[in-house]
Amino acid sequence: WTNQPLEVETVLGVEAARTQISSEISYIMNAYGIGIDSRHLLLLSDVMTFKGEVLGITRFGVSKMRESVLMLASFEKTTDHLFDASVHGRTDAIVGVSECIIMGIPIPIGTGLPSLLWKPK
Repeated sequence: WTNQPLEVETVLGVEAARTQISSEISYIMNAYGIGIDSRHLLLLSDVMTFKGEVLGITRFGVSKMRESVLMLASFEKTTDHLFDASVHGRTDAIVGVSECIIMGIPIPIGTGLPSLLWKPK
């Protein structure tokens, strides 16, 4: 028995690691009397494993999840990420939640998702 998600991933695969991450977080929260809906735990474990490998919710894990300059800058080391992006000429498509909030653009989820398609005659 192990509580190491990377070990579980190596031996049993990423899906087993996803289940183990959710179970471990649930166990820890319950030990402290903190109740969390299991869907939140599953969402967190999904985010940590959706790339096909276990990634931490740290600046290193987040940088492997997405290439968005603004999303990385919104997490940690803002000036470093923005400076590096400007030096290397990186651009951002501004499609994620963090990016849209930073730029003041409606978020492309919920009521911000629909757009009007108009075809002139």
